[in-house]
Amino acid sequence: MPTTIQSLKTCKEAGEKFTCLTSYDATFSHIVGSAGVEVILVGDSLGMVLQGHDSTLPVTMDHMIYHTEAVKRGNQGALIMADMPFMSYATPEQALENAALLMQAGAHMVKIEGGDWLCETIRMLSERGIPVCAHLGLTPQSVNKLGGYKVQGRESSQADEIIAHAIAQERAGADIILLECVPSSLATRLTKNISAPVIGIGAGSGTDGQVLVIHDLLGITPGRRPKFVKNFMEESGSIDGAIKAYVDAVKSGDFPADEHSFN
Repeated sequence: MPTTIQSLKTCKEAGEKFTCLTSYDATFSHIVGSAGVEVILVGDSLGMVLQGHDSTLPVTMDHMIYHTEAVKRGNQGALIMADMPFMSYATPEQALENAALLMQAGAHMVKIEGGDWLCETIRMLSERGIPVCAHLGLTPQSVNKLGGYKVQGRESSQADEIIAHAIAQERAGADIILLECVPSSLATRLTKNISAPVIGIGAGSGTDGQVLVIHDLLGITPGRRPKFVKNFMEESGSIDGAIKAYVDAVKSGDFPADEHSFN
């Protein structure tokens, strides 16, 4: 059965973990879906892992449409979530126009980064039939404002603010919240405070789902490996095996472990 927003909510209600992986083409989408991954993220991370940039900022709508179309062709029943790139949703009207293009390209949901200033946009998209994932914590499109790729929410006031943003976004119509690089305690607290499924990356094991960049999971990303990444190819003899090991580890609670999380 294809994964839907409702089936992810059912997983949360039942206390069952689900998985998400990035994919940018038809071949990997086929492999990822066949391995049992519920959600494929067509991430603007493609700017770094495919295009060689040092951030996601150079990624354009044309890039995202192209890769979403490719992922759609290879998909095997996963829910396809597509990132809206930098400055493609600066106003609600601009967001609506660009989100429509991604949905027409094959996405089932769009993902946008930011706090409660996005509530009007989320409400507009949701009312018009476009599901939304709101991305909080470390938001890579704001890397220049944040001063680098740093853990967010360590101060109690900042943690409270992130939770308040998530609650406001859910009320506005957000279907999923994605938390990146926040302390495990904050992620667990937030997950319990909202009914929408919460996906974590570098957010500990207390979230409803986990996401990784597929190049990180396969151990082929050059440079220093982030703390929250595990190379599943080290214990598997194939790409299929590595992805299935990731799915099994998330569902069993073995990943992420303490060494992949922030205090």
